Formats: sequence, C-alpha cells, structure tokens
Amino acid sequence: MRKYDMVLVEIEKQISTGQFRPGHRLPSVRSASVLYGCSISTVIRAYRELEQKHLIYSIPQSGYYVVEQPGAGPVNPEDDLIDFGSASPDLNVFPYLDFQHCLNKAIDTYKYHLFTYGETQGLSALRETLVAHLADTQVFAGTEAIYITSGVQQALGILAKMPFPNGKETVLVEQPGYNLYLRFLEAEGVPVKGIPRSGDGIDLELLEEFFRGGGIKFFYTMPRYHNPLGTTYTKEERQAIARLAGKYDVYVVEDDYMADLGDGRHYDPVTAFDQSGHVIYLKSFSKIIFPGLSLGAAVLPEALLPVFQAHKSYMDTSLLSQAALDIYIKNGMYERHKHKIRSLYAERINLLNEALLHYNTAGLIEVPRVDSGIYLQLKLPQTVNLEQLLKRLAKRRVQAVSGKGFYLSNYLEREKFLRISISRSRREQIYPGIAAIAEEVAAGGWW
Repeated sequence: MRKYDMVLVEIEKQISTGQFRPGHRLPSVRSASVLYGCSISTVIRAYRELEQKHLIYSIPQSGYYVVEQPGAGPVNPEDDLIDFGSASPDLNVFPYLDFQHCLNKAIDTYKYHLFTYGETQGLSALRETLVAHLADTQVFAGTEAIYITSGVQQALGILAKMPFPNGKETVLVEQPGYNLYLRFLEAEGVPVKGIPRSGDGIDLELLEEFFRGGGIKFFYTMPRYHNPLGTTYTKEERQAIARLAGKYDVYVVEDDYMADLGDGRHYDPVTAFDQSGHVIYLKSFSKIIFPGLSLGAAVLPEALLPVFQAHKSYMDTSLLSQAALDIYIKNGMYERHKHKIRSLYAERINLLNEALLHYNTAGLIEVPRVDSGIYLQLKLPQTVNLEQLLKRLAKRRVQAVSGKGFYLSNYLEREKFLRISISRSRREQIYPGIAAIAEEVAAGGWW
C-alpha cells in the first residue's frame, strides 16, 4: 500500500472512529510526516484530498481541523444495542463522498450511453478493469470469461437452473452453509445434498465419495471466511477440491464474496489450482462498498459461457453503477477503502478473540480460530435451548443469529451454535457483548 494511501486510510479511520472529533486539530504537516514516516509533500497531498472530501478544513497560520458532519455519530439510533447479528457493512464507514464523485464522473463520461440497455455481459470498460483487479487475487481471466451480475445471488440462481456439460443435476452444499442459497435451492426444487463442514475443515475422503458417485452437478463452497463458520480452507484443501473436480467431472462454484477483507498475499483461491476448467469464481462488491450497489462478477470456464449467456439473455444491472464502480477501481479508491475496511474489521475480530479468551473460562463455548472476515461460530453444548438463549440475550440488548437456519431442512447432523458478526458492532461493545453471551451460557440451570 502506498504511503499516500496509508496516510489517507489512517486519518479517515481516526475520524470515523471518533479519535479525531469534530473541531479537533490534526497534527501539523511536519509532525504528520514524522508520525506516518513519509514526506511533507505526501502529507500535504493527503490533507488536500481530505479537504476535497469535506472531512477536514484549513485555517491559515493555524492548521487543519476536522469538519462537523451533519448527523454525525452512529447511524443506529439504538446506541445501547450490541448488534452481533447484522451482516451488512458498517454504515458509518460507507464511502459516500468518494462514490458520489464516481457517479458524477460516470454521468459526465458516458452521458447518453447510460440510458441504453447496454451489454448482456456487462460494461466492457468495467470487465477490462476487472481483468487486472482479479489478477491481483490470483484469478486470471480475459474479458470474455467475465460476466457482471446483479450481485452474486443472480449468478447463483442462473447456475442452479442451467444445464451443465457433465449432464448431472444435484448441487452439493456445505453444512452449515449460506442460508439464503439453501432456501433458494429448496424453494426451486433443485436436487441438493449436504456435506458436513466444521471449524476444522472438510472430510476430503467423503467429498471424493460424493464426487465419485453422487451425480453432483456442482459443489457450492465458500472457501474463505465461510458464512456462518468464519473459517477458511487450508491450501491443501483448496488444492484437493480443484483436483477432485477435474478427476470426477464435477464443477466447483467458488463464492469468494469476502475476498477483500483479508490479506490475500498468502492466499490462492480454488480457481488458482484449477487445471481442468471446472471452477466458477464469484465475487461480490457489496461487502466493501454498499449492499444496495448489488454488483458481482462471475468468472466462467469456457465450456459454460454459451449456456450462461443464454440464461442471462438481457442486461439487468445498472449501467450507471457499473460505470461508477469502474471509475472507483481505476482511481485507486476501491483499494484504499478496502484497506480501511480490512483494518477496521481485523481490529474487531481481534477484540472478539480476546474477549472470548477472557470470558469463556469454563470452555463451554467452542470457537474456531478466525483472524479475518466478519463471522465467527460460537458452538454451544447440545443441551442449550437456542430460542431461550436468544430471548435472554435480547433482554440484555444483545443480538446474535441462531445456527438453525444454516442447514438444509432435512439435514439431521446439526451443530448447535450462534453466528456472530462484527460488521455492525462497535469496538467498545464487543467485550460486554461476549461477556453477556458467556454468562448466559454458563448459567446453565434454565436450559
């Protein structure tokens, strides 16, 4: 990350978290250059951009000060609510001003083209930009293999319904797994089977059994920052999944929806190990920018392009949003915001792990090791009544999500757990929130 971007991210973070409050005087240019280990010109450039974004203002001969923002403070009016349930990005760090600038620039750049139907495959400029963007995460594809979709959900829906070259029909899903997709598959009557996944990973021998004889059309997986477990497959597991897919002619749908929330330098997705053209890679931009943006990208093997094109026969994503995202990525804003969000969430995950070590002294809650992303599974004793636990936590103003909804309706081998999300929990709420959960679980007598 460039020094200039680092300075911007750090100061924006300090403003958004309240370390630099409205009216607060920022360090002088000279002091900031020492503090951040960069040149004076880098600090001046960063301060000027922060002025353009209306985050700070300057007073001649005095210095730079934080602007009073209209409606400043937490977006959620229920300040005492500890929200471990919501999976949406933190409203207080949305890049409103940056993206507004990109929207305006997109209108100026594309003008009348924005009011046409556009290309079924997506804006060509954005797909060209995504070639390099995806390559940074070890996903290599040309523009012809990239489709812009109305979020990852649209791609998942098309893949579930369209025929595959292997002629198979059953979708294999992890259990527990992404609840919305499980409900979609069941509602649409898609043949589906479940394979257990735990905090320790997946049984590769069992996976091979399914691939060998289960008539599996594709295996849907979240290898990284799994929802709801929060865990990530090892490199060996990802390599094995790609190898088994090629060996048994089973496709893999790799939902890498949180690709940008961790340090990708030491991570290769399943598609990076694909030697046979059996991995479909999906990426979402909603977890980094806005949920309402609803833009995703699907990278498809050559054999699937014609049939996917036939099932996505019209342009159904906002051309304006695509154009704005293209500008947002090209200008380096996406990369900078990614580092900001990554730093913020990593801090919260670390606090969550520390709080669990501090309060889970009886060891009643089993917790996998998770260092990035936003989710964590709190596995509970089988004697716990989840409904009663959630009611008691609600009385203490703590929200979490029951693990029941993350299984297929007919899947019986279920673990009992809470899914915790840190995306909307403020740092000062994490310790008291975990303390409340640990105390209620330890109470024991009311189960």
